[in-house]
Amino acid sequence: MASGLQVSPISLSLQARENASGLTLSNTADNVINAQVRVYQWSQDETGDQLTPSRGLLASPPMIKLNSGERQLIRIIRAKAPPQGAGAVEAAYRIMVNELPIKSAPQKTGLQFALSYSLPVFVQPVGVAKTSPQLQWSTQLQPDGKKVTLRVSNTGNGHAKLSQLSFVNMVGFSTDINPGLLGYVLPGATMNWTLKIPPSALTTGGKFKVMLNGTQTTPDVSMDTSTR
Repeated sequence: MASGLQVSPISLSLQARENASGLTLSNTADNVINAQVRVYQWSQDETGDQLTPSRGLLASPPMIKLNSGERQLIRIIRAKAPPQGAGAVEAAYRIMVNELPIKSAPQKTGLQFALSYSLPVFVQPVGVAKTSPQLQWSTQLQPDGKKVTLRVSNTGNGHAKLSQLSFVNMVGFSTDINPGLLGYVLPGATMNWTLKIPPSALTTGGKFKVMLNGTQTTPDVSMDTSTR
């Protein structure tokens, strides 16, 4: 029996002048659901995503109980000033929505799932009409010579959401590398992904295609097939 906890929308963006936004939690199951909402500052380093508990945004209420068929608005309140000053970039957070077990709930047959959501939230800097990423792409053969690393650096003031990554060789044959979400690259960060594609597929040349913030893009990728 799958949980009936649903969350909408799946991401939020607050303009610098906005003090709050909202999430709607709903229960489509026939049992009561308890849920907790927590906020984390989101950053990235060479090891990947880093989440730190934060009060830069507040969730109100942070704990809820939903009866079957019930909906609840969770206000996401900005509790600190938006990014500002020369070179300011958007601030990034993650909101974690977790279903909590109910100890008194009767035992049910079959698998039981407690859902967990991780939702990105971006706060725009002051004085910027629209943020955008500026990406540098490269590939490198890993030391074992059997795998390829894709490296993407972002020097812009906005995030990059990457999905539907594919590679098209010189004769036009397309290979899907990651048909879903590849990941995000936050401003000032560099992310690395090991590609599920043989290095030989890149040696004859070709081009990558990717959905960048919802728009299909053919990035300029510096491809290095030598090991280091």
